[in-house]
Amino acid sequence: MASINVLRTQPITPDKTNTSATNTDTWRARSGLSSRALSHSFRTTALLFRRQLWIWPLIAVPLFATMGFWVRAYVEQPLEENLQNGLTTILDSDVAALRLWLGYQQERVELFAADVDIRETTDALAILPAGTPQDVAALLSAPQQATLRQRYEEHHDVELYSGYILFDMDGRVLAADTIELVGKARPMEDSPWLSRAIAGEPVVSIPYKSRVLLRDRHGRERTGVPTILVLAPVMDSAGTQIGVLGIRVRPEGGFTSILRIAEVGESGETYAIDRNGLMLSQSRFDDGLRAIGLLADDGESASILTLAVRDPGVNMIEGERPDTRRSEQPLTFMAQSLTKGESGVDVEGYRDYRGVPVVGAWAWLEEFHFGVATEMDVDQAYLPLYYLRTVFWGLYALLGVAALAIFVFTVIVSRLNREARHAALKERKMGKYALEDELGKGGMGVVYRARHELLRRPTAVKLLDIDRTTPESIARFEREVKLTSQLYHPNTITVFDYGHTPEGVFYYAMELLEGLNLDELVIQNGALPEGRVIHILSQVCSSLAEAHSIGLIHRDIKPANIMVTARAGMYDFVKVLDFGVVKAMDGEIQSNLTAANSWVGTPYYMSPEAIQNPDDVDARSDIYALGAVGYYLLTGTMVFGGNNPAEIMRNHTTKSPEPISERLRKAVSPELEAVIMQCLSKVPGKRPQNTEIIAQRLSACTLIEAWGPDSARAWWQERFPDQHGTFTKSPSIEATDIRTTTEINKVESIDQVTVVMPTGDEEKGA
Repeated sequence: MASINVLRTQPITPDKTNTSATNTDTWRARSGLSSRALSHSFRTTALLFRRQLWIWPLIAVPLFATMGFWVRAYVEQPLEENLQNGLTTILDSDVAALRLWLGYQQERVELFAADVDIRETTDALAILPAGTPQDVAALLSAPQQATLRQRYEEHHDVELYSGYILFDMDGRVLAADTIELVGKARPMEDSPWLSRAIAGEPVVSIPYKSRVLLRDRHGRERTGVPTILVLAPVMDSAGTQIGVLGIRVRPEGGFTSILRIAEVGESGETYAIDRNGLMLSQSRFDDGLRAIGLLADDGESASILTLAVRDPGVNMIEGERPDTRRSEQPLTFMAQSLTKGESGVDVEGYRDYRGVPVVGAWAWLEEFHFGVATEMDVDQAYLPLYYLRTVFWGLYALLGVAALAIFVFTVIVSRLNREARHAALKERKMGKYALEDELGKGGMGVVYRARHELLRRPTAVKLLDIDRTTPESIARFEREVKLTSQLYHPNTITVFDYGHTPEGVFYYAMELLEGLNLDELVIQNGALPEGRVIHILSQVCSSLAEAHSIGLIHRDIKPANIMVTARAGMYDFVKVLDFGVVKAMDGEIQSNLTAANSWVGTPYYMSPEAIQNPDDVDARSDIYALGAVGYYLLTGTMVFGGNNPAEIMRNHTTKSPEPISERLRKAVSPELEAVIMQCLSKVPGKRPQNTEIIAQRLSACTLIEAWGPDSARAWWQERFPDQHGTFTKSPSIEATDIRTTTEINKVESIDQVTVVMPTGDEEKGA
């Protein structure tokens, strides 16, 4: 005779025959499983997570992310801001110095033009005739030419200045250090600035290549020499402009030197470009530019007025070569901005004219018609950050190794603990209890027949499954013990003791029951007489009344959790089992042990509110389940059937139960039928509001089939003559305890399954 509450794999009533292999496959498919191996894989993965072996690496992830965020927020951003401020400061300093230098050159030429000798020379040369070769010869032989040359050499540094030129008001060259220009009218190269000077405005030209013979820095005369022409009006004693004096300044000297004052490190440089992107000053990298082919490798070539600031698209310093010709390459990001007359700063990085990633700041000087840019290699600019990142990633690696070591250590310790617990189990001893036979196994634990070492009292000892020991399972296990131990009613299972071994095996001891659960009773004997149903339900009401009075809801009242025994001369004595999923009505007891908004219970006996609002149930949910149990005992069938749990639960929420008399096709006690059907009301407020009311109404029923102590005694003695020796010791364990939807797939008979699963739309729909 089967008496242990174990899972069955055969249909037990006509209403359950639809749970065939096909329906099992359907439910398995709905759960996302396609094979036994996949189910095992999922269970193994879930077990790994329940053991929390991943906790240390998981903690490390937000730690590393936080550190990375800190580096970004508190190091990189301030560094970028400081870099931007530094580049802007350097640029502003260079521009200010350049303005001062150009202003100084302009003032110096203005003072020179105001010199009496220059004024008299201009006045004397301007009255000489012009037009014929003889006039040019007379102009060249005039004594004022020598006077002007002498005055220029006395007052100007030949290293900084490269010559002079004197114009009359028509733009005719009256005198020059280059005699080929004397007598010529408005040389083309000078005309843009000469017109402004003839109009009375002091002018400083941008650097340009001379088309006439000029002496370079080596003293050789040639064309294409870089020069800056500074022009100032020459006035007579009456304040009337009589000419224009111009001094040629070498840009590769003072102009470039001014821009190099604030160069930073080995890569920082400041240079000027015109509106076409042509470099107006000399690069600090001329030697390197010759090495990579951007300048002719003749020792004389220079970047000033030669190199266009274009982006090659590759880092030429590292040996890469562009695929396009230099003339087809676009201007650099900075040069494009400057040629539009814009100013700006960029610390994200862009390529310079060598293809090297740089950061920079730039400004367009409208009064001088050129722009100035300050740039620095990204590698140099962010060198402190690179050091910091190296330290950070090193720390990251160390923490990663530490996390891995902790993970491995956790696995090893967990394995050793598990082995120790198995070894302790083999000793067949739990505290003061000696274990004997295994009586049953469920989702959370295993039950053994045991005896107290001193009292020798037969006991059932429930052990927490060694391979499923987690903080959550231990908390749920302890909760079951503590809640059950608060109940003293004789119809409730009694807990004797609780503890754990030094190896961490958790257990509790409870009374060992001899008898059958109601599910086994109906399977073996069919529907029960009305009187016997009343006798059993009245005792269940008494047990639940105590639990409800202290604010506890059972939440899994079903036939498998109610046992009938014969003890101390009392027959059909009821014991209510398995308070493992009990819930405090105030919702404060271990609220996080079961996921919020989860289904808890067995589908055949769940109330509508337990399905629709699982977090908002009260004692009336137990009353609904009690009505479903009474219906099962009277008819031998479930209130609602279905092919899977989702369909069964949907029926509980939408369908009205068939009256008991119609299901049986015979008359039953109208009072008994009324109280059972009222318990099954969809609306909690229409049910009996407590179990005391149910017990009273049960006692007042007019019975068609009576049942009393004599009937119970006769029934038990007929089937179990030796009541002390023939009962299989049936432990107070619900074999499946708490099962997930994955575990439901293992069985075809789902009436024994306790469901704890999320109430997602996918599971509710079907």
